[in-house]
Amino acid sequence: MKQGIHPEYHEVVFMDSSTGYKFLSGSTKTSEETVEFEGKTYPLIRVEISSDSHPFYTGRQKFTQADGRVDRFNKKYGFTSNN
Repeated sequence: MKQGIHPEYHEVVFMDSSTGYKFLSGSTKTSEETVEFEGKTYPLIRVEISSDSHPFYTGRQKFTQADGRVDRFNKKYGFTSNN
């Protein structure tokens, strides 16, 4: 690797703004805001959504019937499989 062209990679804490859930991860992002996490101080990055609040991962997402394009076309124009 070339020296001096890569951003600094370090540990940061990401916090879900809607639930307050925090997790430690590596990132090149930086922040002036810091937080105490598991006895150490880390930069804090606030995110709007994470696996703690995303409907897909929490099971709150509702799935609709996944018809194919042809089925939707036939349904829209009143065609049946007997035509």
